[in-house]
Amino acid sequence: MSRVEEAIRKAHGAGRGAFVGYLPVGYPDLDTSIQAALTLARNGVDVIELGPPYSDPVMDGAIIQEATQHALANGFRMRDLFTAVAEITAQTDVPVVVMTYWNPVLQYGVDRYADDLLAAGGAGLITPDITPEAAGEWIAASERTGLDRIFLAAPTSSDERLDLVISSSTGFVYTVSTMGITGERDALDRAARTLVDRMRARGATRACVGIGISTPDQVSGVIKYADGAIVGTALVRSLRDGGLDALAETTRALAAGTPTARFDTGN
Repeated sequence: MSRVEEAIRKAHGAGRGAFVGYLPVGYPDLDTSIQAALTLARNGVDVIELGPPYSDPVMDGAIIQEATQHALANGFRMRDLFTAVAEITAQTDVPVVVMTYWNPVLQYGVDRYADDLLAAGGAGLITPDITPEAAGEWIAASERTGLDRIFLAAPTSSDERLDLVISSSTGFVYTVSTMGITGERDALDRAARTLVDRMRARGATRACVGIGISTPDQVSGVIKYADGAIVGTALVRSLRDGGLDALAETTRALAAGTPTARFDTGN
């Protein structure tokens, strides 16, 4: 069982759905982004998701794009990612996964990236813009290093696509709640529940839902049928507007939406 799988299992054993929290690395600066990730860990997040800034963030909404562009303007370099992961994992047992577009991994070198992430204490990669059939080099590297590989499933995915994503993913399947870019929405699509139901029927055991989740009530709603909720934009907004104190407050509020009677305490 990987560290990510164990974190989800531990949350379920405590009668909660898992809470996955996203922040960009290097925002507003590298040191603060490290402290921000630790703030997530200390206030209820079960898995930390770090996003290296990228110049063409096609999946990111306005708030995350603003933060990542700020980090790039401040001189973020790929080596800063591994520095951040190493400093975070030295201070918390909460697993750290990296949410990255594929081109930076290719440019860095897939095996080199995997080795450096493992050496820094990272737990795996979420790869939103590469499909399993195109990810043979990464799958081989992840099997060699034991890093989790987390692929995305979308409401538009065919049954054949879901089978491939489920069989290729470890840690969890990143279940896209609605089509479009990241950001806060007043209501989540019913498509998310339908997608999780389809995945369950096809053997998925860990499905965490992301995109558009921004309130404790939305977290609670997702936890009624999924294994975990993924939140990004609401956390980035809090860090931007109120610094670490506001981030801690928002994290605690969102974590309050994770308890559920679905999971038997102690299992």
